[in-house]
Amino acid sequence: MEPVVAVLLVIALVGVPALVLWRVLRGRRELGSSPAERATFETLHTASLAAPPLRAGLTEAGAQKASRHLRALLGSPALAITDEERLLVYDGAGDHHAQQAFEHAGKTLADGRTQVLGPEIVACDLPECPIRFAVVVPLTTDGRVVGSLAAYGGHASAGLVRAAHEVANWVDSQLELAELDRSRTRLMEAEVRALRAQISPHFIYNSLTTIASFVRSDPDRSRELLLEFADFTRYSFRRHGEFTTLAEELRSIDRYLTLERARFGDQLEVTLRIAPEVLPVAVPFLCLQPLVENAVRHGLESKPGVGRISIVAEDAGAECRISVEDDGVGMDPERVRRILAGRADERSGTGGVGLANVDERLRQVYGDEYGLVVETGRGAGTKVSVRLPKYRPGVSAR
Repeated sequence: MEPVVAVLLVIALVGVPALVLWRVLRGRRELGSSPAERATFETLHTASLAAPPLRAGLTEAGAQKASRHLRALLGSPALAITDEERLLVYDGAGDHHAQQAFEHAGKTLADGRTQVLGPEIVACDLPECPIRFAVVVPLTTDGRVVGSLAAYGGHASAGLVRAAHEVANWVDSQLELAELDRSRTRLMEAEVRALRAQISPHFIYNSLTTIASFVRSDPDRSRELLLEFADFTRYSFRRHGEFTTLAEELRSIDRYLTLERARFGDQLEVTLRIAPEVLPVAVPFLCLQPLVENAVRHGLESKPGVGRISIVAEDAGAECRISVEDDGVGMDPERVRRILAGRADERSGTGGVGLANVDERLRQVYGDEYGLVVETGRGAGTKVSVRLPKYRPGVSAR
């Protein structure tokens, strides 16, 4: 199969879901066995093998794993991949050319232009060596040159130049996806830090004040609360992992409510109804605790008399359904709508940061259909509902 034909088939892969690709490959026998059909499926399969290593970015390990598959797409005897500073991999025949591969890429890395290098530059004294020419193309992310891809061979045809460009464009798309993944991770980490900043000053002050009030009257109670406070803050301020289990999140919430019940006494009643089947489900870190804190801090603190909170987690087939409900003062529904719509002037208000932050993170991880649902009204309490899939690729509690 000609390299150009193979590479043009690769371009269709950029937006093809894995399940669709699997079905296509699975159905190769049913669709026929002509040379053209076999070549098509082999090209698709080869590209699918090259993609995962590149989704980690332009790294030495990823380049080494992807290089063999990329070289097969190009149909060239050898291939080299560099970043801006060094050679990441040289794969194929004539490995003695690896010493000059980064030097060959120098001009392309500097000006972002494709080079076709002939025997006067790709010098070789071995008559049996198949390497005489090189086509060097840039690899870019966000319009910036981040590396190069070089196809080595015995000639530099127009077809090889075009194929090298198409493969490089496909690699660029994988690197862009890797950058999007890293940006999403950085954004989620920043949002978790924002939640921590919201939780810490108010809650820490009230908790320590409550603990101090028991020091003389009930030292044992004071000691127990201090341990609960230590465990809660250890969980809330941990520095690893975007996700946790629902069991761990609920355990942290229980510690939080233990401290709040010590402060409110009989004025705070809590009901929990948790299905055991959903406890192992992976959830975004600190996705529920802010909802419970909002219920206490903004729903019940200003309500006279006894305040009640209900936390329910139910098994719903492929999903789990979670709700946090209070019978507090409630909110203006229009204001909640503006908060969840991300209006900047609303995010700084009462309860805004927590609700908007959790809603945004849920949508980033699971999609727009998994945002928060808030039912509320002035004087009518508030119920916040969450749907979470039990399994989602890339979501695991480590």
